[in-house]
Amino acid sequence: MRNFLTYKYNNLYPLLAILTGLTIVIFGLVYAQHYECTYFLVAVYLLSFLFINYKTCLKGLIFLAIFGSFFFLFTYLSSSSIDQSVFMVNRIASFTVGMLPGMSVGAERLTRNLSQIRMPRGMVIGLLIVFSFMPTLTEEIKRIKEAMKTRGSYNILNPKVLYRAFLIPFITRIVDISDTLSLSIETRGFDLKSKNYTIYRKEYLTIYDVLFLLAIIAIIVLVTVL
Repeated sequence: MRNFLTYKYNNLYPLLAILTGLTIVIFGLVYAQHYECTYFLVAVYLLSFLFINYKTCLKGLIFLAIFGSFFFLFTYLSSSSIDQSVFMVNRIASFTVGMLPGMSVGAERLTRNLSQIRMPRGMVIGLLIVFSFMPTLTEEIKRIKEAMKTRGSYNILNPKVLYRAFLIPFITRIVDISDTLSLSIETRGFDLKSKNYTIYRKEYLTIYDVLFLLAIIAIIVLVTVL
């Protein structure tokens, strides 16, 4: 059995991680106009350190500190109410804390889990392509910007430069990447109608998954009762 101290949240059952994240978001939004929601979010965030990589938690905290401060100040200037400002931060924090489970589950494990429960192949492959496509697009944008700087034409505010030096190369790369993905799917023999496929590394529910879920439920009950 794995040691609890060395357990990382990226080993959590993917579907349970997604459902837990949705539960956190929904409960947080419903109770956003109560100070109990703040206690709930703080407790869940601290609990996440036991089941999630601390780097992911710190990234969420940085995101919340930046956007939470902005919306807190904006709401206070418009309403002159501390309560309304705190409640606005509760809404932002609900999404931030709720995203932590999903951020810790890789695209491969999620799609593998969906295949394991026999989700339609078209949906599974589509999600895998989307998850793989976004990082690729981000990298291509960086490369195009670097090429623009090298040529001395890095001026996004100029419509001509934006069209000729950025949009045209970007659209061309999207077309090339989509063709490569389509060719990869065909050459690897993916059949959307086939149900006879093997999953070599299956995802299993563990005691740590149950403990995390029970802890979230216990916090919700305590916040609701108290």
